[in-house]
Amino acid sequence: MQPPKGRILCTENDRDIRELIAWVLTNHGFDVIGTESADHAIDLARAQHFDLYLVDSWMPPLSGTELTKKLREFDTRTPILFYSGAALDADKENARLAGAQGYLVKPVNNDALIAKVVRLIADAKIAVPREPLTPSK
Repeated sequence: MQPPKGRILCTENDRDIRELIAWVLTNHGFDVIGTESADHAIDLARAQHFDLYLVDSWMPPLSGTELTKKLREFDTRTPILFYSGAALDADKENARLAGAQGYLVKPVNNDALIAKVVRLIADAKIAVPREPLTPSK
């Protein structure tokens, strides 16, 4: 059994959509933790390591933008991908300004979702500075 390609925290208040996202990503080798609550997502993000946060725009009591801002208070490196029905350019710009790296408008075909997740995780790994090599003695 291969290790997962990455750990994803999926915050989506619609159970059916959350389960569908988890099923698609799990079938492509990702470990997915799902929650319907922004508050629970913050608790999970503080306690565990994730390679990507997948966020919906509308989740009471916090919006996806508010959740993103709260995540960025303690985690500036993990990429955030919005997966939302909000399709206005202003919605996308607000997500970006809050700290998100990607935005997909529902519905998206599975291949587009997987491609975006893979790219954001790969980009984040490249962006993390590597330890300098120590000279041989």
